[in-house]
Amino acid sequence: MVPQILKAATGRGWTITTAESCTGGMVAAALTDVSGASEMFQRGFVTYSNAAKSDMLGVRPATLETYGAVSEPVVHEMAEGARRAAGADIAVAISGIAGPGGSDTKPEGRVCYAIATAAGVSTQTIDHGALGRDAVRRAARDYALDMILAVLR
Repeated sequence: MVPQILKAATGRGWTITTAESCTGGMVAAALTDVSGASEMFQRGFVTYSNAAKSDMLGVRPATLETYGAVSEPVVHEMAEGARRAAGADIAVAISGIAGPGGSDTKPEGRVCYAIATAAGVSTQTIDHGALGRDAVRRAARDYALDMILAVLR
């Protein structure tokens, strides 16, 4: 999938950035695993803490307090902030509950995603299920890569 992302992004002259929480840089690592990645990827943001989300991406403390880190409003602001800070054409943002644990309102495996382009920001929440920490993180990485590819098609 990443070779198709590279081909489509470089064909358009577009750049991509990432804003990751629960995946801890896995999407950025996947995007830079292919030769020629520097044509489309210059930087990514690992914003695991709320302070990092605010400091690095401009997520408003009020948004974090009202909705919590695992929410569509937060990933929306993460994607906007990453796109702006990186000067990128596409930004993908991820925040979720990888596990173990979770709550009744935010169960293990719930991941919120956002993708930002010049056309705007789209968000969604996917319940991947209580697959275990590693599997949830891999599922989130793959889902985010699919989102990027869908924008480039």
